[in-house]
Amino acid sequence: MQKITPSLWFNDNAEEAINFYLTVFKNGKVVNKSYYGEGAPFPEGTLLAATFQLDGLEFMALNGGPVFPFTEAVSFAVNCETQEEVDYYWDTLSGNGGKESQCGWLKDKYGLSWQIVPTIIFELFSDPDKEKAGRAMAAMMKMKKLDIATLQNAFNGE
Repeated sequence: MQKITPSLWFNDNAEEAINFYLTVFKNGKVVNKSYYGEGAPFPEGTLLAATFQLDGLEFMALNGGPVFPFTEAVSFAVNCETQEEVDYYWDTLSGNGGKESQCGWLKDKYGLSWQIVPTIIFELFSDPDKEKAGRAMAAMMKMKKLDIATLQNAFNGE
């Protein structure tokens, strides 16, 4: 069992969100679910809470009402090896009501923040040549979805 589990508070659409995330991340599953019963603050049969996994990481989800919406203060980074992966996660998570932001950040249609990160960025930004690293950083600051080739070209001074 994972020691620390992120818990996501949804208004009333946790089950819909879980089902969406299971289509985005192909290696996922629901571990358990519980539902509101009669006399609860939500209609009987509405998902109360669930535990689910995405690529081996366990999450909890709760339908708790509109009291605590998501903010950018918490986000989930998706590390991508290729531009195809970046494109897939970016397009899938930002589509259908999501919102693009800067520097690889987006909000999905449920308001949850994600960072779609090409793994090469860590190599570029930590290079001992501060000028090269700075060019890559400056290129990233102009982007919404991160483009690996553009970052590499900036790094190389092209």
